[in-house]
Amino acid sequence: MAEGIVGGILGDEEERPELENMESSASETLAGADPFAATIVHQQALYSPEVAHEASKFLQIQTQHVEIQSRHVHVQTKLLKDEHDLRLAHLRNQLSEETVRRLGLRLRVSFQIFLAAVATAIGITGAFMVHDAVLSRSVIIDAFELSPNLVMHVPSGKIIATGLFDVLARIQAATRTSAERRSLSNAWTNDIGIEVPETGISVGQIERTLKARFGHDQHINGDVVQTETGALALTVRGTGILAKTFTDADHNLDKLLNDAGEYIYGQSQPGLWVNYLTNAGRNDEAIRFAQTAYPTVDAPEKPYVLNYWANAIIGKGDRGAMQEALPLYQETLRLKPDYWGGYNNIIYALWNMGSEEASIREGEHLTQMAGGRPGRAPETMYQNYDQQLWDLTAVRAESIADMESHDGVGIFASFSGSANLQVAQTESLLHDIDSATLRVKTTSIDEQSAPDVAIATLTKALLAEEVGDIKQAAKEWDAFAVAYNNPTVSTSNAPYLCYAAPAYEKTAQSAKADAALNGPLKANGTGSFVDCYRFKADVLDLRGDWAGAQSWYTKAQQLAPSIPSGYYSYGMALVRHGDLKKAAEQFRQANLTGPHWADPLKAWGDVLMQQHLVADALEKYDEAVKYAPKWKQLTQARLLAVKARG
Repeated sequence: MAEGIVGGILGDEEERPELENMESSASETLAGADPFAATIVHQQALYSPEVAHEASKFLQIQTQHVEIQSRHVHVQTKLLKDEHDLRLAHLRNQLSEETVRRLGLRLRVSFQIFLAAVATAIGITGAFMVHDAVLSRSVIIDAFELSPNLVMHVPSGKIIATGLFDVLARIQAATRTSAERRSLSNAWTNDIGIEVPETGISVGQIERTLKARFGHDQHINGDVVQTETGALALTVRGTGILAKTFTDADHNLDKLLNDAGEYIYGQSQPGLWVNYLTNAGRNDEAIRFAQTAYPTVDAPEKPYVLNYWANAIIGKGDRGAMQEALPLYQETLRLKPDYWGGYNNIIYALWNMGSEEASIREGEHLTQMAGGRPGRAPETMYQNYDQQLWDLTAVRAESIADMESHDGVGIFASFSGSANLQVAQTESLLHDIDSATLRVKTTSIDEQSAPDVAIATLTKALLAEEVGDIKQAAKEWDAFAVAYNNPTVSTSNAPYLCYAAPAYEKTAQSAKADAALNGPLKANGTGSFVDCYRFKADVLDLRGDWAGAQSWYTKAQQLAPSIPSGYYSYGMALVRHGDLKKAAEQFRQANLTGPHWADPLKAWGDVLMQQHLVADALEKYDEAVKYAPKWKQLTQARLLAVKARG
């Protein structure tokens, strides 16, 4: 850049004009001196030798003078040239120094900006660290102390802490819930290798110091000793946790760590611990722990303890379990009005108690409290509400989302069987035979789990009915009836046994049909379910008691006017009896209360086709396809309507 500037200012072509003029003048003088002298000498020599002699001397002197002048000019020219070179070098030096000065200034400014950016980043990082420290509610495992005589059996206290951490992590992973879980960490895991200048303190140490000052972490530590009898004794203690010692004469360290881990988890996360026990089928332990812990747990934990306490009661399945659990669920909402899982569980309890209209009102309350749909409440918390309204596409999506967000098992799988099998059941009700069949085949069914067996056989029965194999359906219902004898199944899936009654009646097993209809009342003391009423009406119709059937269809609608299935079943019966006008009205009511249920729309379209209202029928079919896109009979009916329309 400096060379360009110098060249642009000075210009090489106009570098020395005065020197060139002087040299030109001197050259002209020297060039003209000899001819002039020669002319004078020549003229004077013609007339006077003396004059010629003097003139010659004069010309010699003059010539010497010119030579001196020429040498003087050359000296001046050289001096001017040297002076010019010096000025040019000086100017270039000045420009070079200015460039260096400017570059240095820019570097200083850039470095200052860099330092400011680093300081800002450090400040922001510090602010985040303080913020995280204030909100921190972690369980931190510190290294344990070991007695000297245990070196051969237990290498280090860090190994004990790591083993305890693994137990806690395993328990937490098995806790299927939407409730907040406290993070777990070892005390040494945050030693980030960045040192703070001139202090030698790591970022991890600073973070721990901030959390110790501002956070709410629970630190767990303890010791391992050998007792006088030779047993291994592991003592654990921590922030807000009473010290407790676990001993084992066989030096079974894994057992000690498991027992200690369960104790710590229960003390640090009582709500989730109750849930863990319930998921593991240890309902009696869960209930005892909840009863003992609830009075002393922190206020934020109380709704969770109550919720999982109620779940444990339902898990046991004693007679009247839903009635006992319901007040606990309701108390969770008094303590925490935005406890969305509490709403979902209340809907579930009311449904299985036979208070289905009340469950619909609770679903509406949930929607209102959440600010509409979508709103503050996760869509997964509407599963039971949507099931009541037969919004099966939503139920399927919610079940899959729940399953995917909770390690593939879902948070509702404890009482109702495998989450994947629940999706298969919903797909069978959506008439998606292929998807439901594949899901059942690819799901590992725990034959020792009554809920798993129940939901699997129920789904298989529905699929058999879908393809018209009523005998096979009746056999699957037999298997379901056996599983239904388990209190957990009958309490949590109360109305489903009534679904078996029409298949039994069609296969000439009337006694089984009656037993199925009375099953919920016998098991739970409640038989007032819309499904049981409408299927009893179907059985009476199959037996030729049309008047009795109509009475029970009406009772089903009166029992829960907001549930669409009572209207749908009555409409299908009216079609069988040829009363298309009344049937269409029933389907209209079913669609009004369950607008996202495909079955009433298809049935309505079928009636309209019989009335030769093809365009109207096609409209119903098109609407139904939105909610059951893989229903083969629906697709065929729609194609016939398209052909009939021309």
